[in-house]
Amino acid sequence: MVYILFGADDFSLREELEKIKEGLGDKELLAYNTTIFEGHQLKLSQLVDVCSAMPFFGSHRLVIVEGLLGRFEEGDGRSLKDVVGGMPETTVLVLIDGQVKRDNPLLKELAPQAKVKEFPLLRGAALREWIQRRVAKGSGTISTQAVRLLAALVGENLWVLASEIEKLLLYTYGRRIEEGDVREVVSYAREASVFTMVDALIEGRASTAARLLHQLLQEGATAPYLLVMITRQLRLLVQAKELSLKGVPASLIKDRLGLASDYTLTKALQQSRRYSMGRLEQVYRKLLETDLAIKRGIWKGELALDLLVAELCA
Repeated sequence: MVYILFGADDFSLREELEKIKEGLGDKELLAYNTTIFEGHQLKLSQLVDVCSAMPFFGSHRLVIVEGLLGRFEEGDGRSLKDVVGGMPETTVLVLIDGQVKRDNPLLKELAPQAKVKEFPLLRGAALREWIQRRVAKGSGTISTQAVRLLAALVGENLWVLASEIEKLLLYTYGRRIEEGDVREVVSYAREASVFTMVDALIEGRASTAARLLHQLLQEGATAPYLLVMITRQLRLLVQAKELSLKGVPASLIKDRLGLASDYTLTKALQQSRRYSMGRLEQVYRKLLETDLAIKRGIWKGELALDLLVAELCA
């Protein structure tokens, strides 16, 4: 089975990935039969080896490849199509990417054999409906005015919205969330803090990185949320640097990376210019190792982040 999940709404995409995992049997066995690749470093021979292997005790082998669609050219899809055709039924291949055009060669080649799902950013009425559903999922209610204000303050970043909604539900404790609650609880300085923490991690400034990490945790951010945000930012930096080195204009970089905010684009370009590709990839690999350790239950979330800071800043 092949899934292609792509789009700028990384939150909904990751939720869909979790649903796929839930349908693949025992979580612990699946974790040991899961392989995650970065598309920009992946060789076809590596993918063939992993996809053709049988699972170890578990019912399925899960292979996740991030960022593969964007790097393939016309004709490359045929070789990957052969890989897919030769996979055993126990292998589930999930291709994950950001904003990709519908005429992408690999997407067109694999679509007939895959379950394809696009996750565009939610805006306007769709975003407000998502907020209402998320609040209802937490057994809460929210006024129309509060929904509009929350959407205006946070925007389409569903990772931040989900975290803020969780805080609001705890704050209101069973009563309806009103506009005043949103003004009291939601302070949207978190993304800037994540950027600053990423800077400190890359530069090896342990005290600053640790201080910002625990400040964000105290403000209600969860460890998985922070890890996703840091990893997302590192991925943006790597992609922005690659495109910048190729001479791609900033306006096109924004479109290719699916960024809605000029602020996010500016920060990504500024940070990507300050660090070597080697250092960015070193930090990124460590983030992926930490994420896998948390998912396998080797470390608890907060401890894993503390160890991450200590290792990267040693």
